[in-house]
Amino acid sequence: MSTSLLYHAFGVRGYRQTKIEFDGGSSLFYVEPSKKSICCSQCGSHNVVRRGVKDRWFRSVPIGGKATWVIAKIPRVECRDCQETRQIACGFAEPRRSFTKFWARYALELTRFMTIKDVAEILSVSWDVIKEIKKKYLNRHFANPSLNDVRRIAIDEICIGKGHRYVTLVLDLDTGAVLYVGDGKSAASLDPFWKRLKRKRGKIEAVAIDMSSAYISAVTTHLPDAAIVFDRFHVVKLMNEKLSDLRRDLFRDANDEDERKVLKGTRWLLLKNPENLNEERNEAVRLEKALQLNQPLATGYYLKEDLRQFWEQSSRSAAAAFLTSWCERAISSGIKQMITMAKTLQSLSYGLLNHYDHPISSGPLEGTNNKIKTLIRQYYGIRDREFLKLLIYSMHRMKYALTG
Repeated sequence: MSTSLLYHAFGVRGYRQTKIEFDGGSSLFYVEPSKKSICCSQCGSHNVVRRGVKDRWFRSVPIGGKATWVIAKIPRVECRDCQETRQIACGFAEPRRSFTKFWARYALELTRFMTIKDVAEILSVSWDVIKEIKKKYLNRHFANPSLNDVRRIAIDEICIGKGHRYVTLVLDLDTGAVLYVGDGKSAASLDPFWKRLKRKRGKIEAVAIDMSSAYISAVTTHLPDAAIVFDRFHVVKLMNEKLSDLRRDLFRDANDEDERKVLKGTRWLLLKNPENLNEERNEAVRLEKALQLNQPLATGYYLKEDLRQFWEQSSRSAAAAFLTSWCERAISSGIKQMITMAKTLQSLSYGLLNHYDHPISSGPLEGTNNKIKTLIRQYYGIRDREFLKLLIYSMHRMKYALTG
């Protein structure tokens, strides 16, 4: 085999082939370095003295589906310039690796279409070998997401396993890229992100978050000029929780058995949007019966439905007027849960109204959360937290098979 073919087929340069053998279904290519390539791996000097030689085996790209090995004679040399004694550098393989760079690239390409487990079985190596190759690639390309052009972000937490283990995510709402994955769900988990953003002099215009006081405080402290936008999903979720609390209190206080029976079967009907009620199950009729039976429940339900119109107003001023009117009606209802909800919205009205200046939400982040949960299920049992974070960083451009 010519030195040119040796290089283009296996990435082996500076070596010449001495013989080829076929053993047990494997192709063995024996090579040795040319005189010009023998130099000190520390300083690059050719002023060296040989101190022995060792045969090293390297996996290379398969030929015809059969395993291929490059068996290279690696001299050990003593450098007269720097006084070091060590093996010469092997340019076609990474240090302390038993496979060529071309083989690693081949394995990485296979992971675009197959799982890590499948690639490992095809190439007859362990799962960890393929994982480390992929991890190195991900680390080189995705470990430090760019913050240069980031203008709008969303922040939220996600549970990643048993024992309530959480990570905090920061998402670029314009590109869909995950910018940061922090351990835990406290405000302190965002500290490394704030430091990196400060070093990059990022200019964030708007931040979509839930109504957590910890997140509000963190964003206000580190991004004083950014507009805080409270996500619609979390506002509706809080309203649904208040309505569920109201139904629960009414059920507990009800003396009539028929009333208790009606209230017990209406929990999910109250939380559904009217257009989603199932006609075949007669859900609309059942809900109407419950509302007619209990006036406080009807008031809370209609307030819940009316709140949805806040995000459908024509302007910020119209939304402000609507919110004021809604809060007044909720307070005048005399219902404890509705009064609490109204006071919460009044105190956080700035974040609700900012939606009309910056129409963003953490909805895309919720979609990313679902992808991450799928990723975790597919990589069931993964113990390398850093590898998991790299996979999350790369999801927006990942075309690799994600199954473990």
